[in-house]
Amino acid sequence: MTTINWNCKTVDVYPAEGEYTDVVYNVHWIVTGTSDQVDAEGNPYTGRVIGTEMLDTSTIVDFVPFADLTNEIAVQWTKDAMGPEKVAEIEANIQSQIDALITPTSVTMTISV
Repeated sequence: MTTINWNCKTVDVYPAEGEYTDVVYNVHWIVTGTSDQVDAEGNPYTGRVIGTEMLDTSTIVDFVPFADLTNEIAVQWTKDAMGPEKVAEIEANIQSQIDALITPTSVTMTISV
């Protein structure tokens, strides 16, 4: 089983947007997957995808002041902006990375002579 973790703690903000301050408009995300399977040294297999997602600030409905912003809220905004297909694609990519580490289809070897 793989545990997926979304980190959306780094954001770009507009210092002022209409009546609001520190309005998040871009989220820098890191999605990490950690397998419950471990390698020969006891380390879990991991995969990671990094990117950014622009948020639509043109129609702010429930503004969250920056001081009250949490990773969980930023993750939800990011996933909502991406849509379920892109979220699933990112998480599947991470699982593919881990699967390739557990069962490689290609390895690099060095000739010793």
